[in-house]
Amino acid sequence: MKRLFEKLEGTILRTQDYGETHKIVTLFTREKGKIACIARGAKKPKSRMASITQPFIHGMFLVQGGKGLGTMQQGEVILSFRKIREDIVKTAYASYLAELTEKTLDQQKIESYIYQQFFFSLQAIEAGKDPDIIMMMYELKLFRKAGFAPVLHQCVRCARTENTYAFSIQEGGFLCSKCKLVDERSVQLSEKLTKLLQIFSQVDLQQIGEISVKKENKELLKQLVEAYYDHYGSFYLKSKKFLKQIDVFNGWYDTE
Repeated sequence: MKRLFEKLEGTILRTQDYGETHKIVTLFTREKGKIACIARGAKKPKSRMASITQPFIHGMFLVQGGKGLGTMQQGEVILSFRKIREDIVKTAYASYLAELTEKTLDQQKIESYIYQQFFFSLQAIEAGKDPDIIMMMYELKLFRKAGFAPVLHQCVRCARTENTYAFSIQEGGFLCSKCKLVDERSVQLSEKLTKLLQIFSQVDLQQIGEISVKKENKELLKQLVEAYYDHYGSFYLKSKKFLKQIDVFNGWYDTE
């Protein structure tokens, strides 16, 4: 049976070596969701495939499909996200978001909204917007897609709405003033932090402007979101370790 050619718009999530000269490329595409394909000769420095199979490349790719791995025949770069690859901090954040996406999504399942949010996240990181804010906004949207997002619009137990809540990992979201006693480890949030988490969850990443958050407040929210994923998420992420090392280095540098 003849294998069909498809022209797909997508972003490279991951590459891995395959044999001496080839790569297996994982693409997040607009038309087919997450797919994997072989890029033959992509490890050769002078190959035309080498330049279009770099991490985070966004482009149009001609893929010959099949029951198993497809074959990438050629590609055209739309956005290279070169500034991300040239900056170790931006690379750390983008790598984490790419790995989280690759691990969470099913193969060949169209995910139009997440596709857009991932692309907008890379654009925002490259533009120099706060990567911690971008990361949390994208994480919460991906958690919702995966089916384990925290309840942030009301009390998770009684559905009561308030201006401030306690955040409970155990209960899976916000607890009102009456229900927070069910989890003694829940973390009481101010009205500002309550609204920030709601904004992070709801606002489209294309619409993000400049959000200013005090360092200690941002660190608290990061810790809560990370602990939440550690409790409900099912994948170990290598890039998270790299990201934490970057955070430690930046913390050390800031104190100098």
